[in-house]
Amino acid sequence: MRGSRSRRHRVTINDVGAAAGVSTSTVSRVLNGTAKVDPALAQRVHDAVRDLGYRPNLAAQGLAKGEWGTIGVMVPDLANPYFPDVLKAVTAVTRTNGRRVMVMESQEDPAVEQDLVTDLMRACDGVLLCSPRMDRAQLVDLVGRGHPLVLLNRIVPGLAAPSISVDFYGGMTLICGHLAQLGHGQVVYLSGPEASWANAERIRAFEAARAFGMKVTVLPCGSTTAHGHAAVSEALETGATAIVTYNDLVAQGALARLRELGVDVPGEVSVIGFDDLSLDWFRLTTVSVARDELGRRAAEMLELLMTEGHDTEPRYLPMELRVRETSGVVRADVAVGPDPSGAAVSPGAPPAF
Repeated sequence: MRGSRSRRHRVTINDVGAAAGVSTSTVSRVLNGTAKVDPALAQRVHDAVRDLGYRPNLAAQGLAKGEWGTIGVMVPDLANPYFPDVLKAVTAVTRTNGRRVMVMESQEDPAVEQDLVTDLMRACDGVLLCSPRMDRAQLVDLVGRGHPLVLLNRIVPGLAAPSISVDFYGGMTLICGHLAQLGHGQVVYLSGPEASWANAERIRAFEAARAFGMKVTVLPCGSTTAHGHAAVSEALETGATAIVTYNDLVAQGALARLRELGVDVPGEVSVIGFDDLSLDWFRLTTVSVARDELGRRAAEMLELLMTEGHDTEPRYLPMELRVRETSGVVRADVAVGPDPSGAAVSPGAPPAF
């Protein structure tokens, strides 16, 4: 049928008031919990809501209570499998606390992040920033607005906001130690996004590795499979016996290109990833963290901040090395870099790390 008879009547607050024999303002007070209402009247309202199948306007309820029942999450790249894993854990905690999740993506563009967070603050009770790329001054400005905000995978000393991060420095230190034990004295790192704090932590670990005799070349690359594929030729020109990548996606692209070039992995070149994204078509040596735990703990920190205003010291989650098929001992005929004394570093005598 056509016309109004084919359309289901949408139940309004006026219908509930009429069915319960009370004013719409009384219905609103009962549903919002903003004032005490006689229990008998409140029961009539709840009965009418149930019988009519009325669904309250959540946005209006949020305005009445001064809250939205929603948290906002900003991520740099939803195409990266790392972030959906974190978001699943955040959503589970948020749902348990009776809230919903609103997600925005910056597409790896630091220039838009502050505006996105401002939008989230207008519509959400609290905001979780996943790997924000914006500079410190912008973060200080956002925190200064007094809106509950938690940082994930970004630690800013002195910033008055709770933060939790993977220990990226420790993870890359594990990789350097593994490569040193295999005799790799010359390594190339395919660096991630320039504005990424996590990338800077990885590079900081390589700076420490240099002190132990490891020669490291840092090449600008990116965070995607295509970036890794495009960077391989320049990486091979360095003469490095191992390629370490910003993440597993970059490693995936690098491995594909190495196969195209006929380069044996790990016979001629070892390849090490980062994040353990479980890319099933190859057995990648990488470092891993429990992303579900990371998301869960970040969401719990935000909930605590929203309900109790409780801040905490920065927290770090340790990484674990996953040795698989793409890393191996340097062959005797492959040259490696010098140690600080000028002596060659042989596969049988790796630098201490």
